[in-house]
Amino acid sequence: METNYRAPFGEIDIIAWDGATLVFVEVKARSSDKFGTPEMAVGFRKQAQIGKIAMAYLLHKKLSPTHCRFDVISVLKTGEETAISLFQDAFALADGSRG
Repeated sequence: METNYRAPFGEIDIIAWDGATLVFVEVKARSSDKFGTPEMAVGFRKQAQIGKIAMAYLLHKKLSPTHCRFDVISVLKTGEETAISLFQDAFALADGSRG
């Protein structure tokens, strides 16, 4: 549906449909895991920001109510090797909802 969707308070990397579920995807890439894996960078603050942007997107596109999911793609490139991991349903919104 969208890549790099921008709202006044941030951006979501990928927005896509997975069947009847609207998926908001955060992509995190690192060249080392010295300070943690890429997916670890999607902490509570980033999750809250993504949730706000997702709500703005749903309102803007008039898609409410729609079942949503929040995924994280982790890209770790060390030397010649690249490891890509998908974490489906990686987090819920602060109120415990998943969309």
